[in-house]
Parts: sequence; C-alpha cells; structure tokens
Amino acid sequence: MTLLETAARRPQTRTRTSPALLAVSHGTSCPIGQASVAALVDAVGRSRADLHVAGGFVDVQQPDVPATLGSIEPERPAVVVPLLLSAGFHVHVDLVEDLEATDRPTALGRAMGPDDRLVAVLARRLEALHVTPDDRIVLGAAGSTDARAVADCVDMGRRLESRLRVPVETAFVSAAQPSVPDAVAAARTSRPRGRVIIATYLLAPGYFARLLEEAGADLVTPPLLHLGEVPDPGIVDLVVDRYEEASAGLSG
Repeated sequence: MTLLETAARRPQTRTRTSPALLAVSHGTSCPIGQASVAALVDAVGRSRADLHVAGGFVDVQQPDVPATLGSIEPERPAVVVPLLLSAGFHVHVDLVEDLEATDRPTALGRAMGPDDRLVAVLARRLEALHVTPDDRIVLGAAGSTDARAVADCVDMGRRLESRLRVPVETAFVSAAQPSVPDAVAAARTSRPRGRVIIATYLLAPGYFARLLEEAGADLVTPPLLHLGEVPDPGIVDLVVDRYEEASAGLSG
C-alpha cells in the first residue's frame, strides 16, 4: 500500500468544496527562516486564490498539524503538502499519524523532493558562481536516519550533477554519511586547484544552514528560500502540483 493510499480518507459523500491546502514545514527558531517559509505559503495562496491555503509545522513552531486542521471549517476536506525536501520520519510517521487521528477527509501529498524544479533553483545559484570543471560541488542536505530520505537526497545530487556536468557529492549535516565537512575535505584533496562549493539543499535559513557555512567550503549558496527573494515560481508550482496530485485521492 502506498503512502497516499495509507493517508488518504475518502469522504462518505461527494462534496463540491475544494480541499484546503495545508503547507506543513518542519519549523525553525530562526526568524529569517520563519519569514522565508511564510513567504512561500503566501505565494502559494496568491497563486491559487480559489483555495483555502494555510501553513503549519511538524516541529518547533505552532500551529501544529492538528491545530491547523482544526482551524478549517469541519465539512472541508484537507490535503497536507509537506514542505520537506525528502520523505523521512516526519512524512512517513508523524504526518500519517496526524491524519489518521482526524475524522476529516484528508490526503497526504509527497515531499517536495526529489524534483527537477528544485534542481533548477540549485543550478541557477551555482551558475551565478561560474562553476568550472576544476570546481567540486557538495550538495549539503539535512540528513536523516530514514534510508528513504537519504536516497531522495542522493537522487537530487545525481540530477544536479547531470545538469551541471561537474561532479556532485551528496553529504549531510546530521544523521547520515558522509558528513558535509568530510565531503568538503575530500573534495579539496581530489581537486586542489579548484574551489569547493556547497550547494545548500535546505528549504530556508536556520541552524543547519549556519552549519553549512562553517563546513570549510570556499563558497556556500543560499537555501532554496531566502529572505528578500520572491519564492521561485517553480517551487510555488511544485507545492501546487503536490496538492493536485494528492487531492485526486479525495475525489469521487
């Protein structure tokens, strides 16, 4: 049984009410990260003014998922779109349990990554640095104890390597190997004449982004969302597409 099949609950009767879109991120104590994610949720809402769009969090911030669900009128179905770059414990366990605990018709969308629209944002940030074949790229991801989440990140590294046509090593801030500092050191040894550049594969600024900045690379790109930047239209479209895909499980 797939994740969507496990998490989706079909209503007893047909409804013409469009499901609400709940954009659920990890949460952060960093004010810049909070504002960056809020800007994405706002952009999604502006792109789909026909929908009820709300933000929520699986950790650190409030409202949590049950509170966000409770803020929606009782008769409206809801689709939770994880604003998470890979499908680890939060997607496969926390969010599934949150939706199983409600009587509301719900569906759980896929994580944001892997997806080529995220690759495009990473690539543009690197292309602005005029990457050359002498440079080495480390894709710096958060990390997870869930092998599926790690595989999602490795997939993104391969996609980025294919697009840039330069080697990309996927590494992790925590919970998985190789660590980002180890990957940076290995990259510097393998190509001493070039630069080592960390491509930040994090959604928004925060503690993990600061750790990437301290990992010893010559350059570090900003996260996918960055304060002062309008959220990339491709990322907005990605969130909406995840909603549309999951909401199909609520139709009929």
